[in-house]
Amino acid sequence: MKISSIAKAVVSGIAAGSAAGVTAVQDNVVTAGEGVTIVLAVLAAWGITWAVPNKPTRDI
Repeated sequence: MKISSIAKAVVSGIAAGSAAGVTAVQDNVVTAGEGVTIVLAVLAAWGITWAVPNKPTRDI
């Protein structure tokens, strides 16, 4: 099965954003700093996932 880089980046962004979001709402308030952290987590996950190439498949 071949998974595109875009699909992996979207999933990693959702995972990073939700992890940062859950941490941010522990006190039932999301501050501006926490919002920035969520956005940066999503952008970093997208960028890192997009930059790392898929492992080449071996033809058997």
